[in-house]
Amino acid sequence: MTVLAPRPAAATAARAGAGLFDAVLFDRDGTLVHDVPYNGDPALVRPVDGAREALDRLRAAGLRTGVVTNQSGLARGRFTAADLAAVHARIEQLLGPFDTWQVCPHDERAGCRCRKPAPGMVLDAAAALGTTAERCVLIGDIGRDVCAAEAAGATAVLVPTAETLLTEVASAPSVTKTLGEAVDLVLHRQRYLLPPDASGAGTAAAPRRRRCVLVVRADSAGDVLVTGPAIRAVAAGAERVVMLCGPRGRSAAELLPGVDELLQWRLPWIDPRPDPVERAAIDAMVERIAATGAEEAVVFTSFHQSPLPLALLLRMAGIGRISAISDDYPGALLDVRHRVPTGVPEAERALSLAAAAGFIPPDGDDLRLRITAPRPDRRGTHVVVHPGASVPARACPPEVYVRIVAGLAAAGHRVLVTGGPDETELTGAVAAAGGTDLGGRTSMRELATLIAGAGCLVVGNTGPAHLAAAVGTPVVSLYAPTVPFGQWAPFRVPLVRLGDAAAPCRDSRAAVCPVPGHPCLSTVEPRAVLDAVRTFVGDTVEETA
Repeated sequence: MTVLAPRPAAATAARAGAGLFDAVLFDRDGTLVHDVPYNGDPALVRPVDGAREALDRLRAAGLRTGVVTNQSGLARGRFTAADLAAVHARIEQLLGPFDTWQVCPHDERAGCRCRKPAPGMVLDAAAALGTTAERCVLIGDIGRDVCAAEAAGATAVLVPTAETLLTEVASAPSVTKTLGEAVDLVLHRQRYLLPPDASGAGTAAAPRRRRCVLVVRADSAGDVLVTGPAIRAVAAGAERVVMLCGPRGRSAAELLPGVDELLQWRLPWIDPRPDPVERAAIDAMVERIAATGAEEAVVFTSFHQSPLPLALLLRMAGIGRISAISDDYPGALLDVRHRVPTGVPEAERALSLAAAAGFIPPDGDDLRLRITAPRPDRRGTHVVVHPGASVPARACPPEVYVRIVAGLAAAGHRVLVTGGPDETELTGAVAAAGGTDLGGRTSMRELATLIAGAGCLVVGNTGPAHLAAAVGTPVVSLYAPTVPFGQWAPFRVPLVRLGDAAAPCRDSRAAVCPVPGHPCLSTVEPRAVLDAVRTFVGDTVEETA
């Protein structure tokens, strides 16, 4: 890899904990400048419309910039290193200085770690800028830019051109029409963590450190886990945090840092299997909430849920200040009515609500998902396969998982198959292809420790994917597109996405697959999974205890 040394950081450079991102990386050809194949001539450099203005806005916001570019013309002898340097000098003359340049000089035969879609250049750019890939954005124009970002754990934004494949557009977590719009998106998301008086996100800033705050997330384990960074932000501004959760999310809530006490209630307007609405149960919960002594509440919901029924009960319990995201008119039920555009990652959505309520993450918080379960001293090379899912539409057919486990085992990987107590028949059938069956044998904490010690996790869009993100284990995501990938992908962790992102079930929110044959996941090939696993584990497999 050819690397130009980074420039010293500007005085306004972002620091960890001062926003979601520290740096924005760019693909070169087709993104910053018009694509001229194998260009070694500075005279042919033409920036895309609005590129200079977009870059200057990032620099003014304190974000560092870099370029990550495949240049196989060097390996092919189409131009020299001097020619390449002259082209880059011309780009900087037109677009301003970049803080790092990362160049892969190899062609596709080299098998290097740097050529996109491999993550090497993204990781090296982050290191050169003194940050981590998770705090970087990569803006590019084709699928391999997106894949390189995701495999490194960075945020990806796609700006399609005429050369971009429709399947690449469908697979991208975020898509904008122009480079300027991509920068708008980055800066908008960066502002999520500004206090209300700076961003205008809330209607009233929270006073000084609160004595007791109630936080609410009444969904499943995965939903609770993605709310973790926002709950840590609340905990940084409160002496005590009480969390109201549902029975499906309690095991995850018990692992969240910053939570001092748990209340459990199956909210009848949230839970998919609600209890009957009974006056006595409602009255008892109102009294229990009042007994916490909470002065304030932050109600976290998913994009399709309303916080207003609970807000009414919180008012009845004497909660003085309530914050929530609500598109519906809240009347007197909310003090801070926050709004977030669709498509924002759920973890960022929750963080933006915390900020709107006046709770900013402490300096140094990396904003990743996190739990209190212990991690092993080193990550092993075994692969965990979790074939179950919270709803059938998001699960690969069992026969696909059987082929995946057989392929991994044949390649020499040690495979551990996990699942809940109600999934033992499934895990037994899948593990019989060459894995070890651990179905029904682990608590949530034990599953977290098991995943933390793995080289990677192969899983659908379900709770353990977010558990992997919380312990930093890379994910091979067999993702059914029934809900947007940009919202529900494992947050800030290296991943490879597989499955048909353009399948007819896309954005249907279906719990049961509406398309015969489950085409979004039934077409996943074991070879593709094996290649994805190699991205994180490599070809040398050592047995781990």
